[in-house]
Amino acid sequence: MTENPIRNHAENPTGKLAHLNVLISGASVAGPALALNLARYGARVTVVEKAPDLREGGFAVDFRGHVHRTVLTAMGIWDEIHAHQTHMGRQTVVDADGTPRVDLPAEMMSGDVEIFRGELARIMYERTRDRVEYVFGDSIATLTDSPEGVDVTFERGAPRRFDLVVGADGLHSLTRRLVFGEESRYLRFLDHYVAGFGIPNDLGLERTGRLYSEPGRGVVIGNYDGDPDRAGALLVFRSEKLEFDRRDVAAQKRILAERFAGMGWQAPVVLKALEEADDLYFDAIAQIHVDRLVKGRVALLGDAGYGATMGGMGTGVAIVAAYVLAGELALANGDHTTAFAEYETRIRGFAKGCQKTSGNAGPFFAPATERRIRSRDRMFGLLSSRLLTGFFKKLTEKAATAIELREYPRP
Repeated sequence: MTENPIRNHAENPTGKLAHLNVLISGASVAGPALALNLARYGARVTVVEKAPDLREGGFAVDFRGHVHRTVLTAMGIWDEIHAHQTHMGRQTVVDADGTPRVDLPAEMMSGDVEIFRGELARIMYERTRDRVEYVFGDSIATLTDSPEGVDVTFERGAPRRFDLVVGADGLHSLTRRLVFGEESRYLRFLDHYVAGFGIPNDLGLERTGRLYSEPGRGVVIGNYDGDPDRAGALLVFRSEKLEFDRRDVAAQKRILAERFAGMGWQAPVVLKALEEADDLYFDAIAQIHVDRLVKGRVALLGDAGYGATMGGMGTGVAIVAAYVLAGELALANGDHTTAFAEYETRIRGFAKGCQKTSGNAGPFFAPATERRIRSRDRMFGLLSSRLLTGFFKKLTEKAATAIELREYPRP
Protein backbone atom coordinates (compact mmCIF):
# COMPACT_ATOMS: atom_id res chain seq x y z
CA MET A 1 0.00 0.00 0.00
CA THR A 2 1.17 3.51 -0.75
CA GLU A 3 1.08 5.68 2.34
CA ASN A 4 -0.31 9.16 2.33
CA PRO A 5 2.71 11.49 2.09
CA ILE A 6 1.02 13.75 4.67
CA ARG A 7 1.28 11.53 7.71
CA ASN A 8 2.52 13.29 10.85
CA HIS A 9 0.51 11.82 13.71
CA ALA A 10 1.81 8.27 13.65
CA GLU A 11 5.31 9.05 14.88
CA ASN A 12 4.15 10.70 18.12
CA PRO A 13 0.53 9.76 18.62
CA THR A 14 -1.31 11.30 21.54
CA GLY A 15 -4.83 10.83 22.83
CA LYS A 16 -7.06 8.28 24.47
CA LEU A 17 -6.80 5.81 21.57
CA ALA A 18 -3.19 6.48 20.57
CA HIS A 19 -2.37 2.78 21.02
CA LEU A 20 -5.06 1.68 18.55
CA ASN A 21 -4.32 0.91 14.89
CA VAL A 22 -7.53 0.77 12.83
CA LEU A 23 -8.19 -0.08 9.16
CA ILE A 24 -11.36 1.31 7.59
CA SER A 25 -12.52 -0.05 4.24
CA GLY A 26 -14.38 2.60 2.24
CA ALA A 27 -13.99 6.36 1.76
CA SER A 28 -17.51 7.41 0.82
CA VAL A 29 -19.19 8.88 3.93
CA ALA A 30 -19.17 6.35 6.76
CA GLY A 31 -15.43 5.71 6.43
CA PRO A 32 -14.24 9.34 6.61
CA ALA A 33 -16.79 10.00 9.38
CA LEU A 34 -15.30 7.25 11.54
CA ALA A 35 -11.77 8.32 10.60
CA LEU A 36 -12.54 11.86 11.77
CA ASN A 37 -13.99 10.68 15.08
CA LEU A 38 -11.18 8.21 15.76
CA ALA A 39 -8.49 10.73 14.82
CA ARG A 40 -9.92 13.14 17.39
CA TYR A 41 -9.03 10.51 20.02
CA GLY A 42 -5.53 10.01 18.59
CA ALA A 43 -6.04 6.60 16.98
CA ARG A 44 -3.80 5.58 14.07
CA VAL A 45 -6.22 5.22 11.17
CA THR A 46 -5.81 3.91 7.64
CA VAL A 47 -8.64 4.23 5.09
CA VAL A 48 -8.44 2.05 1.98
CA GLU A 49 -10.67 2.85 -0.99
CA LYS A 50 -10.87 0.90 -4.26
CA ALA A 51 -11.68 4.02 -6.31
CA PRO A 52 -8.63 5.90 -7.61
CA ASP A 53 -9.70 9.18 -5.97
CA LEU A 54 -12.24 10.61 -3.59
CA ARG A 55 -15.62 10.20 -5.29
CA GLU A 56 -17.27 13.45 -6.25
CA GLY A 57 -20.92 14.23 -6.89
CA GLY A 58 -23.53 11.63 -6.06
CA PHE A 59 -27.02 12.19 -4.70
CA ALA A 60 -27.84 14.97 -2.27
CA VAL A 61 -28.09 13.75 1.34
CA ASP A 62 -29.84 15.46 4.22
CA PHE A 63 -29.75 15.77 8.00
CA ARG A 64 -32.72 16.40 10.27
CA GLY A 65 -33.42 16.74 13.97
CA HIS A 66 -31.41 17.39 17.11
CA VAL A 67 -29.46 14.10 17.08
CA HIS A 68 -27.89 14.77 13.68
CA ARG A 69 -27.11 18.34 14.68
CA THR A 70 -25.51 17.29 17.99
CA VAL A 71 -23.23 14.77 16.29
CA LEU A 72 -22.22 17.04 13.39
CA THR A 73 -21.51 19.86 15.83
CA ALA A 74 -19.35 17.59 18.00
CA MET A 75 -17.46 16.54 14.87
CA GLY A 76 -16.84 20.21 14.07
CA ILE A 77 -18.44 20.16 10.61
CA TRP A 78 -21.96 21.53 11.19
CA ASP A 79 -21.10 25.06 10.03
CA GLU A 80 -19.15 23.87 7.01
CA ILE A 81 -22.04 21.65 5.90
CA HIS A 82 -24.33 24.68 6.09
CA ALA A 83 -21.85 26.69 4.06
CA HIS A 84 -22.02 24.11 1.25
CA GLN A 85 -25.69 23.13 1.44
CA THR A 86 -27.86 22.84 -1.65
CA HIS A 87 -30.53 25.36 -0.52
CA MET A 88 -33.03 23.12 -2.26
CA GLY A 89 -36.57 24.43 -2.23
CA ARG A 90 -39.96 22.81 -2.69
CA GLN A 91 -40.44 20.06 -5.22
CA THR A 92 -43.62 19.71 -7.23
CA VAL A 93 -45.60 16.68 -8.39
CA VAL A 94 -46.87 17.33 -11.91
CA ASP A 95 -49.26 15.89 -14.50
CA ALA A 96 -48.15 14.62 -17.90
CA ASP A 97 -48.47 18.17 -19.32
CA GLY A 98 -46.43 19.67 -16.46
CA THR A 99 -49.43 21.05 -14.54
CA PRO A 100 -48.65 21.14 -10.79
CA ARG A 101 -50.63 18.70 -8.63
CA VAL A 102 -49.06 19.18 -5.19
CA ASP A 103 -45.97 20.79 -3.67
CA LEU A 104 -43.65 18.72 -1.49
CA PRO A 105 -42.14 20.87 1.29
CA ALA A 106 -38.38 21.28 1.43
CA GLU A 107 -38.40 19.85 4.97
CA MET A 108 -39.74 16.56 3.61
CA MET A 109 -37.30 16.10 0.75
CA SER A 110 -34.23 17.97 2.08
CA GLY A 111 -34.44 17.94 5.89
CA ASP A 112 -32.91 20.73 7.97
CA VAL A 113 -29.83 20.91 5.75
CA GLU A 114 -28.91 19.12 2.53
CA ILE A 115 -25.52 18.62 0.89
CA PHE A 116 -24.14 16.54 -1.96
CA ARG A 117 -22.63 13.27 -0.78
CA GLY A 118 -19.35 14.01 -2.53
CA GLU A 119 -19.10 17.45 -0.92
CA LEU A 120 -19.70 15.94 2.52
CA ALA A 121 -16.99 13.32 1.93
CA ARG A 122 -14.58 16.06 0.81
CA ILE A 123 -15.21 18.09 3.98
CA MET A 124 -14.37 15.12 6.21
CA TYR A 125 -11.41 14.12 4.06
CA GLU A 126 -9.92 17.61 4.24
CA ARG A 127 -10.36 17.57 8.03
CA THR A 128 -8.45 14.30 8.37
CA ARG A 129 -5.97 14.00 5.51
CA ASP A 130 -2.97 15.12 7.60
CA ARG A 131 -3.88 12.79 10.49
CA VAL A 132 -5.19 9.76 8.62
CA GLU A 133 -3.55 7.56 5.98
CA TYR A 134 -5.75 7.41 2.88
CA VAL A 135 -4.89 4.77 0.28
CA PHE A 136 -6.82 4.98 -2.99
CA GLY A 137 -6.89 2.46 -5.81
CA ASP A 138 -6.61 -0.59 -3.54
CA SER A 139 -8.89 -2.92 -1.58
CA ILE A 140 -8.80 -5.71 0.95
CA ALA A 141 -8.14 -9.19 -0.44
CA THR A 142 -8.21 -11.34 2.71
CA LEU A 143 -8.79 -10.90 6.43
CA THR A 144 -7.49 -13.24 9.15
CA ASP A 145 -8.78 -12.44 12.63
CA SER A 146 -6.78 -13.58 15.67
CA PRO A 147 -6.44 -12.68 19.37
CA GLU A 148 -3.41 -10.54 18.49
CA GLY A 149 -4.98 -8.56 15.64
CA VAL A 150 -6.30 -8.76 12.10
CA ASP A 151 -3.86 -9.78 9.39
CA VAL A 152 -4.89 -8.13 6.13
CA THR A 153 -3.70 -8.71 2.59
CA PHE A 154 -4.49 -6.22 -0.15
CA GLU A 155 -5.02 -6.44 -3.89
CA ARG A 156 -2.00 -4.22 -4.48
CA GLY A 157 -0.27 -3.25 -1.25
CA ALA A 158 1.87 -5.23 1.18
CA PRO A 159 0.22 -7.25 3.97
CA ARG A 160 -0.27 -5.51 7.32
CA ARG A 161 -1.68 -6.17 10.78
CA PHE A 162 -4.29 -3.95 12.44
CA ASP A 163 -5.91 -3.98 15.85
CA LEU A 164 -9.37 -3.50 14.35
CA VAL A 165 -10.99 -3.50 10.91
CA VAL A 166 -14.23 -1.65 10.09
CA GLY A 167 -16.17 -2.34 6.91
CA ALA A 168 -17.64 0.96 5.73
CA ASP A 169 -17.72 -0.11 2.10
CA GLY A 170 -21.38 0.23 1.25
CA LEU A 171 -24.41 -1.85 0.39
CA HIS A 172 -22.30 -4.35 -1.59
CA SER A 173 -19.59 -4.56 1.09
CA LEU A 174 -16.55 -6.73 0.38
CA THR A 175 -15.64 -6.70 4.08
CA ARG A 176 -19.05 -8.10 4.97
CA ARG A 177 -18.71 -10.86 2.39
CA LEU A 178 -15.24 -11.86 3.60
CA VAL A 179 -16.12 -11.97 7.30
CA PHE A 180 -19.89 -12.43 7.60
CA GLY A 181 -20.81 -14.35 4.43
CA GLU A 182 -22.27 -13.87 0.98
CA GLU A 183 -24.40 -10.82 0.19
CA SER A 184 -27.39 -12.95 -0.78
CA ARG A 185 -27.83 -13.86 2.91
CA TYR A 186 -28.39 -10.25 3.92
CA LEU A 187 -29.74 -8.22 1.00
CA ARG A 188 -33.53 -7.80 0.81
CA PHE A 189 -34.82 -6.62 -2.53
CA LEU A 190 -37.70 -4.10 -2.24
CA ASP A 191 -39.30 -4.61 -5.67
CA HIS A 192 -37.92 -1.42 -7.26
CA TYR A 193 -34.86 -0.10 -9.06
CA VAL A 194 -33.41 3.40 -9.09
CA ALA A 195 -31.14 5.28 -11.49
CA GLY A 196 -29.60 8.73 -11.39
CA PHE A 197 -27.53 10.81 -13.82
CA GLY A 198 -26.94 14.37 -15.01
CA ILE A 199 -28.97 15.97 -17.80
CA PRO A 200 -29.28 19.43 -19.41
CA ASN A 201 -31.46 21.84 -17.44
CA ASP A 202 -33.97 22.28 -20.23
CA LEU A 203 -36.78 23.13 -17.79
CA GLY A 204 -34.84 26.11 -16.42
CA LEU A 205 -35.15 24.87 -12.83
CA GLU A 206 -33.38 26.71 -10.02
CA ARG A 207 -32.94 24.74 -6.81
CA THR A 208 -36.27 23.02 -7.24
CA GLY A 209 -37.57 19.81 -8.78
CA ARG A 210 -40.45 18.13 -10.60
CA LEU A 211 -41.82 14.62 -10.06
CA TYR A 212 -44.03 12.78 -12.54
CA SER A 213 -45.41 9.29 -11.90
CA GLU A 214 -47.23 6.67 -13.91
CA PRO A 215 -48.17 3.28 -12.46
CA GLY A 216 -44.98 1.49 -11.52
CA ARG A 217 -42.53 4.17 -12.67
CA GLY A 218 -41.53 7.71 -11.80
CA VAL A 219 -39.24 10.44 -13.15
CA VAL A 220 -37.73 13.28 -11.12
CA ILE A 221 -35.85 16.22 -12.61
CA GLY A 222 -34.18 18.57 -10.15
CA ASN A 223 -31.66 21.38 -10.03
CA TYR A 224 -29.83 21.16 -6.71
CA ASP A 225 -26.77 23.38 -7.09
CA GLY A 226 -28.07 26.42 -8.93
CA ASP A 227 -26.15 25.62 -12.13
CA PRO A 228 -28.43 27.06 -14.84
CA ASP A 229 -27.19 24.56 -17.42
CA ARG A 230 -27.33 21.25 -15.52
CA ALA A 231 -29.95 19.22 -13.69
CA GLY A 232 -30.19 15.73 -12.30
CA ALA A 233 -32.58 12.98 -13.32
CA LEU A 234 -33.85 10.24 -11.01
CA LEU A 235 -35.68 7.24 -12.44
CA VAL A 236 -37.53 4.72 -10.25
CA PHE A 237 -39.44 1.69 -11.51
CA ARG A 238 -41.21 -1.30 -10.01
CA SER A 239 -39.87 -4.65 -11.17
CA GLU A 240 -39.19 -8.28 -10.48
CA LYS A 241 -35.58 -8.93 -9.51
CA LEU A 242 -33.30 -8.46 -12.50
CA GLU A 243 -30.00 -10.11 -13.32
CA PHE A 244 -27.43 -7.59 -14.53
CA ASP A 245 -23.73 -6.82 -14.26
CA ARG A 246 -23.19 -3.75 -12.09
CA ARG A 247 -20.12 -2.94 -14.23
CA ASP A 248 -21.99 -3.12 -17.56
CA VAL A 249 -23.27 0.42 -18.01
CA ALA A 250 -24.53 -0.21 -21.55
CA ALA A 251 -26.75 -3.04 -20.33
CA GLN A 252 -28.12 -0.85 -17.54
CA LYS A 253 -28.99 1.86 -20.05
CA ARG A 254 -30.85 -0.69 -22.17
CA ILE A 255 -32.88 -1.78 -19.15
CA LEU A 256 -33.87 1.80 -18.42
CA ALA A 257 -34.73 2.54 -22.04
CA GLU A 258 -37.04 -0.50 -22.14
CA ARG A 259 -38.71 0.21 -18.79
CA PHE A 260 -39.42 3.88 -19.51
CA ALA A 261 -40.36 3.56 -23.18
CA GLY A 262 -43.65 5.30 -23.93
CA MET A 263 -43.75 7.25 -20.67
CA GLY A 264 -45.11 10.79 -20.76
CA TRP A 265 -43.97 14.21 -19.55
CA GLN A 266 -40.18 14.67 -19.92
CA ALA A 267 -39.34 10.95 -20.03
CA PRO A 268 -38.33 10.93 -23.74
CA VAL A 269 -35.98 13.88 -23.16
CA VAL A 270 -34.46 12.16 -20.13
CA LEU A 271 -33.94 8.90 -22.04
CA LYS A 272 -32.25 10.82 -24.86
CA ALA A 273 -29.84 12.38 -22.34
CA LEU A 274 -29.24 8.94 -20.83
CA GLU A 275 -27.65 7.78 -24.09
CA GLU A 276 -24.73 10.18 -23.56
CA ALA A 277 -24.61 10.09 -19.74
CA ASP A 278 -21.22 9.17 -18.27
CA ASP A 279 -22.26 9.33 -14.61
CA LEU A 280 -25.02 6.73 -14.40
CA TYR A 281 -25.86 5.20 -11.04
CA PHE A 282 -28.12 2.15 -11.22
CA ASP A 283 -29.05 -0.33 -8.51
CA ALA A 284 -31.87 -2.19 -6.83
CA ILE A 285 -33.73 -0.49 -4.02
CA ALA A 286 -32.75 -2.88 -1.26
CA GLN A 287 -31.84 -3.17 2.40
CA ILE A 288 -29.12 -4.98 4.32
CA HIS A 289 -30.15 -7.02 7.37
CA VAL A 290 -27.30 -8.78 9.15
CA ASP A 291 -27.52 -11.03 12.18
CA ARG A 292 -24.60 -9.22 13.84
CA LEU A 293 -22.72 -5.98 13.26
CA VAL A 294 -19.50 -7.24 14.87
CA LYS A 295 -17.43 -10.40 14.72
CA GLY A 296 -14.14 -10.65 16.59
CA ARG A 297 -12.09 -7.59 15.74
CA VAL A 298 -14.21 -6.65 12.70
CA ALA A 299 -17.25 -4.34 12.71
CA LEU A 300 -19.68 -3.14 10.04
CA LEU A 301 -20.59 0.53 9.75
CA GLY A 302 -23.16 2.40 7.67
CA ASP A 303 -24.66 0.80 4.57
CA ALA A 304 -22.43 -2.27 4.95
CA GLY A 305 -24.30 -3.20 8.12
CA TYR A 306 -27.76 -1.65 7.91
CA GLY A 307 -28.00 0.12 4.60
CA ALA A 308 -30.90 0.99 2.37
CA THR A 309 -30.51 2.17 -1.20
CA MET A 310 -32.63 5.26 -0.61
CA GLY A 311 -35.14 6.71 1.82
CA GLY A 312 -33.63 5.17 4.97
CA MET A 313 -31.67 8.24 6.06
CA GLY A 314 -28.55 6.16 5.49
CA THR A 315 -26.10 9.05 5.63
CA GLY A 316 -27.52 10.37 8.88
CA VAL A 317 -27.43 6.89 10.42
CA ALA A 318 -23.83 6.38 9.26
CA ILE A 319 -22.70 9.69 10.75
CA VAL A 320 -24.37 8.97 14.10
CA ALA A 321 -23.07 5.38 14.15
CA ALA A 322 -19.50 6.51 13.42
CA TYR A 323 -19.71 8.94 16.34
CA VAL A 324 -21.07 6.22 18.64
CA LEU A 325 -18.50 3.60 17.60
CA ALA A 326 -15.56 5.96 18.16
CA GLY A 327 -17.08 7.19 21.43
CA GLU A 328 -17.56 3.66 22.75
CA LEU A 329 -13.97 2.76 21.90
CA ALA A 330 -12.78 5.85 23.76
CA LEU A 331 -15.04 5.07 26.73
CA ALA A 332 -13.63 1.53 26.87
CA ASN A 333 -10.01 2.72 26.43
CA GLY A 334 -9.77 0.77 23.19
CA ASP A 335 -11.18 -2.51 24.53
CA HIS A 336 -12.96 -3.60 21.37
CA THR A 337 -14.90 -6.43 23.03
CA THR A 338 -16.70 -3.99 25.32
CA ALA A 339 -16.95 -1.17 22.79
CA PHE A 340 -18.23 -3.33 19.92
CA ALA A 341 -20.94 -4.85 22.12
CA GLU A 342 -22.14 -1.39 23.20
CA TYR A 343 -22.01 -0.11 19.63
CA GLU A 344 -24.19 -2.96 18.40
CA THR A 345 -26.67 -2.54 21.25
CA ARG A 346 -27.05 1.20 20.75
CA ILE A 347 -27.13 1.33 16.96
CA ARG A 348 -29.11 -1.74 15.92
CA GLY A 349 -32.57 -0.50 16.96
CA PHE A 350 -31.88 3.04 15.73
CA ALA A 351 -30.74 1.79 12.33
CA LYS A 352 -33.69 -0.57 11.95
CA GLY A 353 -36.13 2.25 12.73
CA CYS A 354 -34.62 4.39 9.99
CA GLN A 355 -34.63 1.44 7.59
CA LYS A 356 -38.39 1.12 7.99
CA THR A 357 -38.86 4.46 6.28
CA SER A 358 -36.95 3.27 3.21
CA GLY A 359 -39.55 0.61 2.49
CA ASN A 360 -41.77 3.43 1.22
CA ALA A 361 -39.23 4.97 -1.16
CA GLY A 362 -40.08 2.93 -4.25
CA PRO A 363 -43.88 3.18 -3.85
CA PHE A 364 -43.55 6.92 -3.18
CA PHE A 365 -41.82 7.70 -6.47
CA ALA A 366 -43.53 4.96 -8.49
CA PRO A 367 -46.92 4.01 -6.99
CA ALA A 368 -48.23 0.76 -8.42
CA THR A 369 -51.60 2.08 -9.66
CA GLU A 370 -53.30 5.33 -10.68
CA ARG A 371 -55.39 5.09 -7.53
CA ARG A 372 -52.26 4.98 -5.37
CA ILE A 373 -50.78 7.93 -7.24
CA ARG A 374 -53.88 9.99 -6.44
CA SER A 375 -53.85 8.80 -2.83
CA ARG A 376 -50.20 9.84 -2.44
CA ASP A 377 -50.90 13.28 -3.83
CA ARG A 378 -53.89 13.83 -1.56
CA MET A 379 -51.95 12.77 1.52
CA PHE A 380 -49.00 15.05 0.85
CA GLY A 381 -51.28 17.88 -0.14
CA LEU A 382 -52.83 17.61 3.31
CA LEU A 383 -49.53 17.23 5.19
CA SER A 384 -47.99 20.22 3.43
CA SER A 385 -50.81 22.52 4.46
CA ARG A 386 -49.94 25.35 6.82
CA LEU A 387 -52.02 23.88 9.65
CA LEU A 388 -50.03 20.64 9.70
CA THR A 389 -46.52 21.99 9.06
CA GLY A 390 -45.31 21.37 12.63
CA PHE A 391 -46.79 17.89 12.77
CA PHE A 392 -45.23 17.02 9.42
CA LYS A 393 -41.78 18.15 10.58
CA LYS A 394 -42.01 16.00 13.72
CA LEU A 395 -43.14 13.07 11.59
CA THR A 396 -40.11 13.29 9.30
CA GLU A 397 -37.73 13.59 12.29
CA LYS A 398 -39.15 10.73 14.34
CA ALA A 399 -36.81 7.97 13.16
CA ALA A 400 -33.78 10.29 12.92
CA THR A 401 -34.04 11.25 16.59
CA ALA A 402 -34.88 7.82 18.04
CA ILE A 403 -31.59 7.36 19.87
CA GLU A 404 -30.24 8.73 23.15
CA LEU A 405 -26.60 9.78 22.80
CA ARG A 406 -24.23 8.99 25.64
CA GLU A 407 -21.65 11.34 27.11
CA TYR A 408 -18.31 10.35 25.60
CA PRO A 409 -14.80 11.43 26.67
CA ARG A 410 -13.66 14.74 25.29
CA PRO A 411 -11.04 14.30 22.57
